[in-house]
Amino acid sequence: MIAESDLLLEVRNLSKLFPLPRSIMAWLTRKETSYIRAVDGVSFYVSRGEIFGIAGESGSGKTTLARLILRLIEPTAGKIIFEGCDITLLSQRELKEVRRRIQPVFQDPYGSLNPRQTVYDIITEPLLIHRICRNEGEKVRRACEALEFVRLSSDFLVKFPHQLSGGERQRVAIARAIILEPSLIVADEPVSMLDASVRSGILKLMLDLRGRLNLAYVFITHDLAVAKNICDRMAIMYLGKILEMGRCEDVIGKSLHPYTQMLVSSVPVPDPSRRTEYLEVKVEGEVPSAAKIPSGCRFWPRCPYAEDKCHILEPQLIDVGGGHQVACHLAG
Repeated sequence: MIAESDLLLEVRNLSKLFPLPRSIMAWLTRKETSYIRAVDGVSFYVSRGEIFGIAGESGSGKTTLARLILRLIEPTAGKIIFEGCDITLLSQRELKEVRRRIQPVFQDPYGSLNPRQTVYDIITEPLLIHRICRNEGEKVRRACEALEFVRLSSDFLVKFPHQLSGGERQRVAIARAIILEPSLIVADEPVSMLDASVRSGILKLMLDLRGRLNLAYVFITHDLAVAKNICDRMAIMYLGKILEMGRCEDVIGKSLHPYTQMLVSSVPVPDPSRRTEYLEVKVEGEVPSAAKIPSGCRFWPRCPYAEDKCHILEPQLIDVGGGHQVACHLAG
């Protein structure tokens, strides 16, 4: 366990259910409403200055979880405790102050910036919303400092988003996030839409900002190679549940859940001699619908090792040592 003073974010049994539209026949027969279990009983913590990764296939609930942490959508159940305060209980007015300390960086740098605003307007808009700067000179100074942090010159202040490359746009988005001096950034696949040659620069920038500003990140990705290089700890999600969690070197290098092993096997390894036995695990099929989650272990329809009890009993996360947790009946 970490010290309470080091604990920044704690998510406890967080769930989000989306009701499916009901047909006229279902309404007439009073059939129960069906739900999509986008996030289902997720728990984890993030300490100060830590990068916590969340990985999984599309449809696993990663982005919904990010939106819940930011309170962009309301949770169905569970708690989100940030800096000792349960933010699920706060009103929108009370949340405004908390949002200064939690900032997002979205996936699409082409869609997250207003094309009608200059870089200066984009970066300083949070200052206007939170009424921080007393005069225009202070706004200019803070905008220049934010650009300097993301390694862009002040010349960019007068440019519009269409005049920037994808990497420059994402740097502007990061500058907008850090100008309020947050303690946590929720980054939803911040490099997935960038060229491979640009990704490393953005990742190095995020690591540099972590050291200079003592930032913590919730870093969402589908790329385990990226997670291995940037995250301290990580969780693997599948159909709204965490199936494996722990230090990156354990989750990726000593995977215990067949689903994690499948994800690791999809990462190209240039040196064949470095491939380990579990990388040969082959899993077929697609992710089932979140509206029709299988009983028992939700991964059993695709698992090559599934036994009868996997069809009936849902495994719980158990600690196998060193903070490495796995939800699998056959672990170990």
